[in-house]
Amino acid sequence: MDNFTFYSPTYFDFGKDSELHAPQLIKQFGGSRILLHYGGGSIKKSGLYDRVTDSLKKAGLFYLELAGVKPNPRSGLVYEGIELCKREKVDFILAIGGGSTIDSAKAIAAGSVYDGDFMDFYQGKATIEKALPVGTILTIAAAGSEGSPNTVITHEETQVKKGTKSDFLRPRFSILNPELTCTLPAYQTAAGATDIMIHVCERYFSNTKEVEITDRLCEAILKTIIYETPRVLKNPDNYEARANIMWAGMLAHNNVCGVGREQDWASHHIEHELSALYDVTHGAGLAVIAPLWMRHVLDKNPDKLVSFAVRVWNIDYNMENPKETALKGIEAFESFLKNIGMPSSFDEIGAKKEDITHMADKLMGSKTTEGNYVKLSKEDVIKIYESAVK
Repeated sequence: MDNFTFYSPTYFDFGKDSELHAPQLIKQFGGSRILLHYGGGSIKKSGLYDRVTDSLKKAGLFYLELAGVKPNPRSGLVYEGIELCKREKVDFILAIGGGSTIDSAKAIAAGSVYDGDFMDFYQGKATIEKALPVGTILTIAAAGSEGSPNTVITHEETQVKKGTKSDFLRPRFSILNPELTCTLPAYQTAAGATDIMIHVCERYFSNTKEVEITDRLCEAILKTIIYETPRVLKNPDNYEARANIMWAGMLAHNNVCGVGREQDWASHHIEHELSALYDVTHGAGLAVIAPLWMRHVLDKNPDKLVSFAVRVWNIDYNMENPKETALKGIEAFESFLKNIGMPSSFDEIGAKKEDITHMADKLMGSKTTEGNYVKLSKEDVIKIYESAVK
């Protein structure tokens, strides 16, 4: 196990009706002038918006609103939010939604106390040294941004999708009510489950030795998603299944599973080019890319793929042919994704073969390799994209 530091200060309020606790939590963490940040009409249709705003009014808290967050959040709305926060002297941001809304809120939080362009943080030109405090009310289990230091934004002019991270961006509190996810369409539920699984896989596929504790944590989360996702798709109102998936989503990305080990992240970075260019649902794009990445790296580094097959998918270990064991694990993963309604090819997500070289060029930039479990060249990335053309 490698040396590490781990700081995860988020206060979690989990359970039914927990969204009603937002005012007291905002006050607890020093907020008085709030930016309410959210997406479209879903929180209004569900009644969540009214419950939250009514509770804020009763608590005497001043708030402004900035709606319009889209999946794969854009820079334009972030700039608008930064200007609003500076002008109105906002001191706390409450994000109501999924990972896109929370990521957008984090970008606004960092940019509001920075004199330069907030994209400096995403382009490696500056380091986040402070940020406005952020709280969240989660409405989809997927990105894990409710407990992580990470945020990803798409720059609209360049169509470049990049991430940054800082412990200053970890939410001060996150409200997790599994009931708020019961009205999600099946496709979004499945895409969220896929995102959770690949967040774990990016940490699980590591060359670091003797990390049994985090290996087992990773495997437990993966097996939980494998068990609970079909249950919740069959019965969307299954509270206990929703609860397990929601907590798994947070654990998958607050990095408790990733400490002390080298991480990969090639699948995510390769997918980011798809969602930046085609506005693909992130989890759906990962469903296409991650199994193809596994197949591509199998010959070069089968060890962890064998563990993935045996420990996660209960494949019998073939001592004479470990690669066959690993391949069966990949096939089991592909079958699971298909059964929950996820895509497996460019055609299904609207991606085009003629854009492959462009995406690979954008991904690699000045880098010579991508990922760590197996270091990929630009040619490797192109082959992975090409294998999605069926």
